Amino acid sequence: MTVDPTQIWLVIIGLAIGTFFIRWSFLGLLGDRELPEWALRHLRYTAVAILPGLIAPLILWPSATGGNTDPARLIAALVAFAVGTWRKSAIATIFSGLVTLYALQYLLA
Repeated sequence: MTVDPTQIWLVIIGLAIGTFFIRWSFLGLLGDRELPEWALRHLRYTAVAILPGLIAPLILWPSATGGNTDPARLIAALVAFAVGTWRKSAIATIFSGLVTLYALQYLLA
């Protein structure tokens, strides 16, 4: 399948203009104003809402195993979740998940 270079550049330029206006709507229009309290409250939970959607496919269907669920990754995710809930520390959460994942991969291989 060949695509005309003009079409590619039109898509790139269109996406650039679209993302510019999305960013400008927050920075240009609202940059010097105070956001309402309800908006700030909702924005606080953005990372909490997005991160599970990014991480879950990497745990459930990792490309390293050809898309098959891996018990080592599931257990490491559960350990990381437990440590994160218990310690409330991002470093402890990451380190515990990392150590658990590599230990289980070593033991199960």
